[in-house]
Amino acid sequence: MDIAFSSITNLAAAIAQRKISAIEALDAHLAQTDRHNEGVNAVILLDRESAYSQAKKADAALGRGAAPGSLHGVPFTLKDTHDTAGMKTTVGFPAFADYVASDDSPVVARLKAAGGVLMAKTNVATMLSDWQSNNPLFGRTRLGQFFRPP
Repeated sequence: MDIAFSSITNLAAAIAQRKISAIEALDAHLAQTDRHNEGVNAVILLDRESAYSQAKKADAALGRGAAPGSLHGVPFTLKDTHDTAGMKTTVGFPAFADYVASDDSPVVARLKAAGGVLMAKTNVATMLSDWQSNNPLFGRTRLGQFFRPP
Protein backbone atom coordinates (compact mmCIF):
# COMPACT_ATOMS: atom_id res chain seq x y z
CA MET A 1 0.00 0.00 0.00
CA ASP A 2 1.44 3.36 -1.00
CA ILE A 3 0.01 5.37 1.87
CA ALA A 4 0.72 8.81 0.41
CA PHE A 5 -1.15 7.97 -2.81
CA SER A 6 -3.97 5.84 -1.41
CA SER A 7 -7.54 6.99 -1.79
CA ILE A 8 -9.24 8.38 1.28
CA THR A 9 -11.55 5.37 1.31
CA ASN A 10 -8.67 2.89 1.28
CA LEU A 11 -6.69 4.87 3.82
CA ALA A 12 -9.65 5.15 6.21
CA ALA A 13 -10.34 1.41 5.88
CA ALA A 14 -6.70 0.49 6.50
CA ILE A 15 -6.62 2.64 9.65
CA ALA A 16 -9.97 1.34 10.90
CA GLN A 17 -8.80 -2.25 10.34
CA ARG A 18 -5.52 -1.39 12.06
CA LYS A 19 -3.45 -2.41 9.04
CA ILE A 20 -1.70 0.93 9.45
CA SER A 21 -1.84 3.49 12.21
CA ALA A 22 -2.97 7.09 11.97
CA ILE A 23 0.61 8.01 12.90
CA GLU A 24 1.94 6.02 9.93
CA ALA A 25 -0.54 7.72 7.62
CA LEU A 26 0.46 11.14 8.94
CA ASP A 27 4.17 10.31 8.67
CA ALA A 28 3.72 9.34 5.01
CA HIS A 29 1.85 12.52 4.15
CA LEU A 30 4.25 14.76 6.04
CA ALA A 31 7.21 13.06 4.33
CA GLN A 32 5.63 13.75 0.94
CA THR A 33 5.05 17.37 1.94
CA ASP A 34 8.61 17.72 3.25
CA ARG A 35 10.02 16.18 0.08
CA HIS A 36 8.13 18.40 -2.38
CA ASN A 37 6.67 21.51 -0.82
CA GLU A 38 9.75 23.69 -1.28
CA GLY A 39 9.43 23.26 -5.03
CA VAL A 40 5.63 23.33 -5.16
CA ASN A 41 4.77 25.90 -2.47
CA ALA A 42 1.33 24.43 -1.88
CA VAL A 43 1.42 24.07 1.92
CA ILE A 44 1.60 27.44 3.63
CA LEU A 45 0.87 26.44 7.23
CA LEU A 46 1.95 23.07 8.59
CA ASP A 47 0.76 22.12 12.08
CA ARG A 48 2.81 19.01 12.89
CA GLU A 49 2.33 19.20 16.65
CA SER A 50 -1.45 19.30 16.53
CA ALA A 51 -1.60 16.72 13.73
CA TYR A 52 0.52 14.26 15.72
CA SER A 53 -1.63 14.86 18.79
CA GLN A 54 -4.79 14.16 16.77
CA ALA A 55 -3.26 11.05 15.16
CA LYS A 56 -2.16 9.67 18.55
CA LYS A 57 -5.68 10.20 19.90
CA ALA A 58 -7.14 8.45 16.85
CA ASP A 59 -4.87 5.44 17.36
CA ALA A 60 -5.63 5.35 21.08
CA ALA A 61 -9.37 5.44 20.41
CA LEU A 62 -9.09 2.43 18.09
CA GLY A 63 -7.02 0.68 20.75
CA ARG A 64 -9.89 1.18 23.20
CA GLY A 65 -12.33 -0.28 20.68
CA ALA A 66 -14.04 2.99 19.78
CA ALA A 67 -16.07 2.97 16.59
CA PRO A 68 -14.13 4.94 13.97
CA GLY A 69 -15.64 7.83 12.06
CA SER A 70 -15.62 7.76 8.27
CA LEU A 71 -12.31 9.70 8.18
CA HIS A 72 -10.84 8.32 11.40
CA GLY A 73 -7.12 9.06 11.43
CA VAL A 74 -6.96 10.23 7.80
CA PRO A 75 -4.65 13.23 7.35
CA PHE A 76 -6.09 16.12 5.38
CA THR A 77 -5.28 19.66 4.33
CA LEU A 78 -7.56 22.64 3.85
CA LYS A 79 -7.36 25.57 1.53
CA ASP A 80 -6.54 28.78 3.42
CA THR A 81 -10.16 29.88 3.14
CA HIS A 82 -11.71 27.89 5.96
CA ASP A 83 -11.79 29.32 9.46
CA THR A 84 -9.95 26.88 11.68
CA ALA A 85 -9.88 27.43 15.43
CA GLY A 86 -6.43 28.49 16.56
CA MET A 87 -4.97 28.69 13.04
CA LYS A 88 -4.43 31.61 10.72
CA THR A 89 -6.91 32.05 7.89
CA THR A 90 -5.58 34.65 5.48
CA VAL A 91 -7.27 33.94 2.14
CA GLY A 92 -3.92 35.11 0.78
CA PHE A 93 -4.84 38.72 1.61
CA PRO A 94 -2.28 40.87 3.44
CA ALA A 95 -4.94 42.62 5.55
CA PHE A 96 -5.81 39.21 7.05
CA ALA A 97 -2.19 38.10 7.61
CA ASP A 98 -2.64 37.93 11.38
CA TYR A 99 -6.27 36.75 11.57
CA VAL A 100 -6.68 33.65 13.73
CA ALA A 101 -10.14 32.11 13.87
CA SER A 102 -11.66 31.35 17.26
CA ASP A 103 -14.01 28.69 15.88
CA ASP A 104 -14.00 26.08 13.14
CA SER A 105 -16.11 26.71 10.06
CA PRO A 106 -18.82 24.09 9.42
CA VAL A 107 -16.61 22.34 6.85
CA VAL A 108 -13.71 22.05 9.29
CA ALA A 109 -15.96 20.96 12.14
CA ARG A 110 -17.48 18.19 10.02
CA LEU A 111 -14.13 16.90 8.79
CA LYS A 112 -12.80 16.80 12.35
CA ALA A 113 -16.02 15.19 13.66
CA ALA A 114 -15.57 12.43 11.08
CA GLY A 115 -12.14 11.76 12.60
CA GLY A 116 -9.94 13.52 10.05
CA VAL A 117 -6.50 14.72 11.15
CA LEU A 118 -5.86 18.28 9.99
CA MET A 119 -2.18 18.64 9.14
CA ALA A 120 -1.92 21.81 7.06
CA LYS A 121 -3.45 24.68 5.18
CA THR A 122 -2.75 25.20 1.50
CA ASN A 123 -2.24 28.20 -0.71
CA VAL A 124 -5.00 30.10 -2.53
CA ALA A 125 -5.31 33.03 -4.89
CA THR A 126 -5.79 36.36 -3.14
CA MET A 127 -9.39 36.42 -1.92
CA LEU A 128 -10.02 33.42 -4.24
CA SER A 129 -9.93 35.83 -7.18
CA ASP A 130 -8.20 33.55 -9.69
CA TRP A 131 -7.97 29.89 -10.67
CA GLN A 132 -4.29 29.73 -9.73
CA SER A 133 -2.90 29.87 -6.21
CA ASN A 134 -0.84 33.03 -6.11
CA ASN A 135 -0.91 35.82 -3.54
CA PRO A 136 1.37 38.45 -1.99
CA LEU A 137 1.63 36.60 1.34
CA PHE A 138 2.84 33.19 0.15
CA GLY A 139 3.60 33.48 -3.56
CA ARG A 140 2.64 31.12 -6.38
CA THR A 141 1.92 27.41 -6.10
CA ARG A 142 3.77 25.60 -8.85
CA LEU A 143 2.27 22.48 -10.33
CA GLY A 144 4.02 19.72 -12.14
CA GLN A 145 5.47 16.30 -11.52
CA PHE A 146 5.91 16.82 -7.77
CA PHE A 147 2.88 14.98 -6.41
CA ARG A 148 2.47 12.27 -9.01
CA PRO A 149 3.14 8.72 -7.88
CA PRO A 150 6.30 7.08 -9.26
